[in-house]
Amino acid sequence: MKKTILLSATACLFSIGIAAKAANALDVPAAVKQSLAKKYPNATKITWEKEKGNYEANWGGKSGEDTSVTFTPKGEFVEEVDAIPVNQLPPAVFDYIKTNYKGAKVKEAGRVTDAAGKKMFEAEIKGKDLLFDEKGIFLKVD
Repeated sequence: MKKTILLSATACLFSIGIAAKAANALDVPAAVKQSLAKKYPNATKITWEKEKGNYEANWGGKSGEDTSVTFTPKGEFVEEVDAIPVNQLPPAVFDYIKTNYKGAKVKEAGRVTDAAGKKMFEAEIKGKDLLFDEKGIFLKVD
């Protein structure tokens, strides 16, 4: 009898856990999914995040985040960020960080292409994404 009650309680808790996880799943609009499939037909094992009201798809590499693509809720392309080794950032990026963020280390780096085709670099330090132009000149904190 105790085993039956214990098994029933375990099954109930398991079901509640699955329902809670499903309720927390990100509801990505169909227009966003369609835009991603059209622009990146070979993307697989995609994970989604919501960022500043937009939807970010991540896939590729060991971390699953070698490529990040952002779309508006209407499915309009915002930008693509491709992960790169930190040492591929222009030297001017490191000069800027050394001067303005003493002692900070770049955790991640990426090559950014926005909707207009503009190319930039992104360097993540202290939880902030710093954007630089192709020559490594600071543009803004994103």
